[in-house]
Amino acid sequence: MKLILRVLLTALAVVILSKVLPHVEVDSYMTAIIVAVVLGLLNFLVKPILVILTLPVTIITFGLFLLIINAVIILLADYFITGFSVDGIWWALLFSLLLSLLQSILFSVLKED
Repeated sequence: MKLILRVLLTALAVVILSKVLPHVEVDSYMTAIIVAVVLGLLNFLVKPILVILTLPVTIITFGLFLLIINAVIILLADYFITGFSVDGIWWALLFSLLLSLLQSILFSVLKED
């Protein structure tokens, strides 16, 4: 039940950010749910591989390269989902940062129950 609620809260965050950011578009609420599921799967499957492959660069940049990896994950979701669009790496980076912030706020509200 918590997993479904987390996916729905992530989809809500994606919809909110698509309304706020001008270069991020989501066609519908169902697309936002699909984006939330795909982001979860990409973070679970692809992100650890990217982190291991880019470990030397991540160490040299004191972990800041992980922000770029998050943006690449967002761009991969953009590639796989037709109703979701992000215009470039910088917008994906901003979307990733704001999504993390919004998720932590929404999940903290969930945790208080």
